[in-house]
Amino acid sequence: MTQLRSRGLTRRALLAHAVVAGAAFSIGSGFVAARDAAWALEVTNLKPETMATLIQMARDIYPHDRVADSFYAVAVKGYDTAEDAAAVEAGIAALDAAAQGAGHASYLAIGWESERVALLKGMELSPFFQKIRGGLVTGLYNQKEVWPIFGYQGESYSQGGYIHRGFDDISWL
Repeated sequence: MTQLRSRGLTRRALLAHAVVAGAAFSIGSGFVAARDAAWALEVTNLKPETMATLIQMARDIYPHDRVADSFYAVAVKGYDTAEDAAAVEAGIAALDAAAQGAGHASYLAIGWESERVALLKGMELSPFFQKIRGGLVTGLYNQKEVWPIFGYQGESYSQGGYIHRGFDDISWL
């Protein structure tokens, strides 16, 4: 109980965090689905557990509270190929091994984002991490459905460029 108070948590808050972490994904034979949203992702070359871990890893690398897990799923779906499967499975196995070394059942079983990020920092120089991180830059931020969340209106060239459209509409300056 002392440890909970040192983090500023009550038992109720701890249980809420545990339920949220445990209820993030439903993993079935050949698919990953969000338990709290209306989306599912079929996997063909990766194990569903691997894809669920990859989605959580993507969220931990580029955390945006207002971006739904479905966008992260789309961003990492490209790794579900025969060419990438072995490397991704090995990378996720290494991530799970690091989590087990820290006393957790797996990376997905870690309830605290800060603990997951610490594990990721330990492997950030690995080719696996760099490949996933680099792919997320375009995989996540090139989705036009995400742009309004960040306030980006899209390209402006076809509409006369930024000089005539949006250059001076900054209201906070």
